[in-house]
Amino acid sequence: MLTTTATPWPRAALLLASDIKLAHSIFALPFAVMAVFLVGAPNGAASVHWPVLSAKLALVVACMVAARTWAMLFNRLVDRRFDADNARTKKRVFAAGLLSARVGWLVAGACALVFASLCAGFLLLFANPWPLYLCVPVLAWIAFYSLTKRFTALCHLFLGGALAASPIAAAIAVEPSALATTPAIFWIAGFVLCWVAGFDIIYALADEAFDRQRGLFSIPAKLGIRGAMWVARVLHLLAAAFLAMAYRSDPRLGPLFGSAVIMIAVLLIVEHIAASRGGKAGLNMAFFTINGIVSCVLGCAGVIDIFLP
Repeated sequence: MLTTTATPWPRAALLLASDIKLAHSIFALPFAVMAVFLVGAPNGAASVHWPVLSAKLALVVACMVAARTWAMLFNRLVDRRFDADNARTKKRVFAAGLLSARVGWLVAGACALVFASLCAGFLLLFANPWPLYLCVPVLAWIAFYSLTKRFTALCHLFLGGALAASPIAAAIAVEPSALATTPAIFWIAGFVLCWVAGFDIIYALADEAFDRQRGLFSIPAKLGIRGAMWVARVLHLLAAAFLAMAYRSDPRLGPLFGSAVIMIAVLLIVEHIAASRGGKAGLNMAFFTINGIVSCVLGCAGVIDIFLP
């Protein structure tokens, strides 16, 4: 039985921020930022109207934080009873009863409203209605992943798809007419899908026995550790291929981004070595450290290349 205690709002905010790990927004945010500049700077720095693009970028970043917070709170809330029975996750705030589900749903609902309001900002400030039209489907899509482990081992692909929507959504918000003529964004989205699904499979290795015991679905639970690692390798091979295609599809992505593609391929190999040989410590390094480096390196390299002469 989960118990809850009354918690002051400042303390509740700190608990929630720690539990949903706001710093992990870094996994998707750099790709959204790169998409902003891919569609917002068609001819490099000389083509940018900086006040407008800066305002759009600020809205995109705020939308990303609000949407991710909504999705993570939804995940923690709907999974709280599973989390309470899992030694790895039993200290999460809702699983441990440190905060009530009512508080969680209130904050999650507030984040959803903030996201919708920010999307409306694109209509009010830039006459772009698409973010507002799509805000509810986006919120539903990124929350849906949390339910997929109950019925399909392909849940990892749903998580990848939730994060892969970020560069596409950012492009639609900034310059929807440019999306069709910027194929690099779709290749980057394909990279994010396969990259995230691959590292989520690696991370799910820690829960293989628990998932089987509780009848939850995952690639490790279905195929075992060896089979799951091979699926993750194939997904990361596809991710590297999609990244190479992104590089080839846009002439603005030059030597710096090309070097980053090679670096990312090497980092993915290191990730699999760490996961295979390092046990639980290897999983933590693979998930948190290496993948954070992957997103930051690619995002920064892409933005810098767009603005280099």
